[in-house]
Amino acid sequence: MNKEILRLAFPNIISNISVPLISSVDTILMGSLSGMHIGAVGIGAMIFNFVYWNFGFLRMGTTGITAQAYGQENNASIINSLGRALLIAGILAVLILLLQNPLEQIALVAMNVSAEQAELVKTYFYIRIWGAPAALGMYAMLGWFFGMQNSIYPLILTILINVINIILSWYLVAYQGLEAAGVAYGTVVAQYAGLFAAFGLFLYKYAYLLSDFKREALLKSDELKKFLRINGDIFIRTIALTLTFSFFYSQSSENGELILAANTILMQFFNWMAYGVDGFGFAAESLVGKYKGKSDLQGTRRAVNYSYAWGMGFALIYAIGFFVFGRQLLSLFTDQQDVIQTAIPYLLWIIGLPIIATPSFIWDGVFIGLTASASMRNSMILATVGFFAAFYWLEPIYGNHGLWAAMYIYMLLRGLVQQIMYSRKGIELK
Repeated sequence: MNKEILRLAFPNIISNISVPLISSVDTILMGSLSGMHIGAVGIGAMIFNFVYWNFGFLRMGTTGITAQAYGQENNASIINSLGRALLIAGILAVLILLLQNPLEQIALVAMNVSAEQAELVKTYFYIRIWGAPAALGMYAMLGWFFGMQNSIYPLILTILINVINIILSWYLVAYQGLEAAGVAYGTVVAQYAGLFAAFGLFLYKYAYLLSDFKREALLKSDELKKFLRINGDIFIRTIALTLTFSFFYSQSSENGELILAANTILMQFFNWMAYGVDGFGFAAESLVGKYKGKSDLQGTRRAVNYSYAWGMGFALIYAIGFFVFGRQLLSLFTDQQDVIQTAIPYLLWIIGLPIIATPSFIWDGVFIGLTASASMRNSMILATVGFFAAFYWLEPIYGNHGLWAAMYIYMLLRGLVQQIMYSRKGIELK
């Protein structure tokens, strides 16, 4: 079991850690310009996180369903799960493009964007929005590869996307002077390159499955209802997640340009940790789903327990790293001394966050593998209520420290509620 977990987890860790590299490089590029540029790109990226994360069910739901079909060795279900995911991704991408104007207006109000930053954020937004078809299509492809117990292809694709994005964004900002527009163009081009590469890798290894594909099966009543139910639950869960993080950025913005810039950089620390530890969460998705599909009760339980142990060990490494190198990492993101000095008092929150937050990431993977979407949804709703209750209690007293404390409580509740649910029902969770 350890070998299986590590075979899946380490490529996922490398792949996942490279994901926040995109926003981290963007932050570094903007950090050489001004605090306003850091905040503007941070807000712009959060807008797209809000839009795309809400459709993260295309990856998560596809992984769980595909992994169980893989365990059952059902080729028709395997290929049709990909077809349904791509179909839904295409429909949603068209809707996003059609609604881009109201989305932009709502986002600027919701994120408390200042008049000075508004034009920078708009420039970034109206370029990045055209990457929606590629972004959602990649969710479907990555989720399917994970369900097929293939963590190498997502690693290849993520590295490809990040290399193109970094090089192109750096060139457009440093040599063409495009500022926020440069990092937006770099991201969009990289997203489409990744999607086309994903299709190529699919044809290279899995073309044999196309003979089992039946177009009419995409709309088969029972399977489609199951797909929509699972993904609907994950959608609601992700709405609650993105609402919390968007509110965090919105309140940071309300506290002034320096607090926004400082929190934006500190959240990059959190992203690096989350995406790294989530490698074991992704391994849990694939393995728990496979063993449940095989009806192997012992294997499923071992996958849960071992994934949790590996994830917590990795979280401890992150916590130690943040404790030892926290101040040096701040200087990596910006040379603006006023931003660095503003961020230093809040480093303590980041040091403890890996231990507090990691259980929720591992349990998310377990629940996805079990396709326990309703339980996953309910746990997130309870944690979100806890976050807002804590914020309105603590923030008026402790300011930005209160905001970070509310985030701690949110992460703690996520993992604790999921732990209680699993201890009561085990792999029979729905």
